[in-house]
Amino acid sequence: MFIHCLYFVHMNTALLTVRTDPTLKKTATKLAGSLGFTLSGLVNAYLRQFVKTKTVHFEENYEPTPYLKRAIKQAEKDRLAGKGSPVFDNAKDAIAWLHRTR
Repeated sequence: MFIHCLYFVHMNTALLTVRTDPTLKKTATKLAGSLGFTLSGLVNAYLRQFVKTKTVHFEENYEPTPYLKRAIKQAEKDRLAGKGSPVFDNAKDAIAWLHRTR
């Protein structure tokens, strides 16, 4: 005598449509699979974390443009030469300083 039990699990899910670059999707799907995840599973995990922490976190290695590198270098020189703004304890003093330096 065999007793067969069938379990039906109804998952309450909603469809989320996201527009993204096809190459990005393909690469992300492949990477997720190589780590043992589905892309859908990763997106769901990210959404759960977003709702739980109410924060957004992105990390990317960023290389500044040559223009930005020059601007940063000039700002550092200006700061060392005392040409930068002072440190303020409140916004009112900062705004007053801005109006005085025009």
